[in-house]
Amino acid sequence: MTDRNARVDDAVLRELLDGRWARVRQQARDQVRGDRFASVTGLSMADHRERVMDQLTAIATTEVPGYGFPAACGGADDVGASVVAFEMLVCDLSLMVKVGVQWGLFGGAIQALGTERHHAEYLPRVISLDLPGCFAMTETGHGSDVQRLRTTATYDADTEEFVVHTPDEAARKDYIGNAARDGRMAVVFAQLITQGENHGVHALLVPLRYASGTPLPGVRIEDCGPKAGLNGVDNGRIWFDQVRVPRTALLDRYGAVARDGTYTSPIDSPNRRFFTMLGTLVRGRISVAGGSGTATKAALAIALRYADTRRQFERSGTGEEVVLLDYLAHQRRLLPALARTFALHFAQEELVSALHDSQTGRAPLDEHGQRELESRAAGLKAVATWHATRTIQTCREACGGAGYLAENRLPQLKADTDVFTTFEGDNTVLLQLVAKGLLTDYRDAFGDLDPLPMARLVARQFLGAVIERTAARSVIERLVSAAPGRGEEADLYDRGWQLALLEDREKHIVEGLARRLRRAGAEDADAFEVFNNAQDHVLAAGRAHVDRVVLEAFVAAIDRCPEGGTRVLLDRLCDLYVLSIVEEDRAWFLEHERLSASRAKAVTQAVNALCQGLRPHAVDLVEGFGLLDEWLAAPIALGAEAARQDTQQRAASLGGALRR
Repeated sequence: MTDRNARVDDAVLRELLDGRWARVRQQARDQVRGDRFASVTGLSMADHRERVMDQLTAIATTEVPGYGFPAACGGADDVGASVVAFEMLVCDLSLMVKVGVQWGLFGGAIQALGTERHHAEYLPRVISLDLPGCFAMTETGHGSDVQRLRTTATYDADTEEFVVHTPDEAARKDYIGNAARDGRMAVVFAQLITQGENHGVHALLVPLRYASGTPLPGVRIEDCGPKAGLNGVDNGRIWFDQVRVPRTALLDRYGAVARDGTYTSPIDSPNRRFFTMLGTLVRGRISVAGGSGTATKAALAIALRYADTRRQFERSGTGEEVVLLDYLAHQRRLLPALARTFALHFAQEELVSALHDSQTGRAPLDEHGQRELESRAAGLKAVATWHATRTIQTCREACGGAGYLAENRLPQLKADTDVFTTFEGDNTVLLQLVAKGLLTDYRDAFGDLDPLPMARLVARQFLGAVIERTAARSVIERLVSAAPGRGEEADLYDRGWQLALLEDREKHIVEGLARRLRRAGAEDADAFEVFNNAQDHVLAAGRAHVDRVVLEAFVAAIDRCPEGGTRVLLDRLCDLYVLSIVEEDRAWFLEHERLSASRAKAVTQAVNALCQGLRPHAVDLVEGFGLLDEWLAAPIALGAEAARQDTQQRAASLGGALRR
């Protein structure tokens, strides 16, 4: 279902997709090119690391490293630009991750957790790459459970030093980027102990190596070795044996230690202090979501270009073989994934803008707003990275044996992005975090989740989850208020009905989860067992929330697009996004009587019609992301693109005869 006369206006689509940081995206297209940044396959691990470090050195001479840092330290105070610049490094995802480690994690932690003294002393060297560093949080025994890390930093008042120590094998720092080869200093997260009291996890700057590359006394480093992907990143393991650092090495924005060992903090509650510290590091999760999105776009560009020219099996009575993308089954493989990629792109852009505005003072957040930002970052990172894993595999299969060849990039994209689902937070844990945030909102609106108040609420049937708009509030409200009912007469393509449907699903799931978890407050209840037994419900709540937020972002983007063919096609792409979600979860909608059986069948028919209607525009739509041919670096994509352009030129020269 599309307007036959609708066409993609390349300039309009590019402007919309490039968004607020269009100049940063264009700068990447202008600068990240040539032999130095060309995608190369078959390198040894050592050669790959050397190549990536050379690329990193080249980027250090540009304005990119300073984007996210204060102007006083040589930066540009442009947090959003730093995230977008990271997203654009799809020429080699090892380079993308290496950039993230140096200027996002290492430098970002110094900026977020340190004070002006740390900024002045270290950040200029971080920006220039004179000080390559690491972000040493994860431990072998505690990955997602950061609050229970076992590395210790014990203060010695006699020498005014912290003694950093790895007490056992489970406490070794593991999978630390930049550690195996290039890093000379690390931001180390450890339990801070002073005057015999543990004040929880804090971060300290700990030197790792001499300038020659030799580890410093008390520091033991081991290479993690070959990985499934990202072998241009030198991941390593670190042990500390009574390593002493000065008192000033503590990044003390949220917790300081005086010379005599007295601990002070502007935040009294240890739990609140811990989560505030972690909340300042939210940029990493947002960056991973964006990077996985760009990898997904690259895979779709390769697969769609190939499918638009590759032929398979003869069309009866014509003597011609059928183009792969003319098959509905092939369209269903790739086009719903393309629609979701667009939706996630717009949601990512909104999230980056919110991060930028909050961290640069344009729109400071209160505690509730900060919590909402962290929740959105967690949810979008989980959904975007799972989408990348699934879509890149689908693209590989859609290209058959050609997609299995290393030269066609898809195997490398698959290998490199696979770990994105577990670093910067395991996705399953992150969706639980999202759901807990929703329940906190629920509690704020309706009181405690204690059994008696909850029972009274249930008895009065006065239940409802709080839906907080994240985009184009007035537009969304208008569409929802004008939506038809849930009956059979409602138009599947009515945007208000679609929004209301996903809102209704989110509300119902969150309300059900709240009722289920209230049992944890009973006197004889085992709170862990209650929560553990409801984890399927918890994850469903998190996913439903993210789906609704992403749809709102897509609707807001369409509202920004000028009238014309591009907007018409984006409208249809948005229909495909939301109806494919409904189709995917149709069991829930049927079980909860939000759809009848005939209505569910109509959804499937609509998805088919949308795929067929969007088929002629699929390649033009994916080209809107502006990924350079040399970044794709896949012969099947480049050959397909040349063939497509040749076909278009011949069609034009024949006065449209081929189209007839």
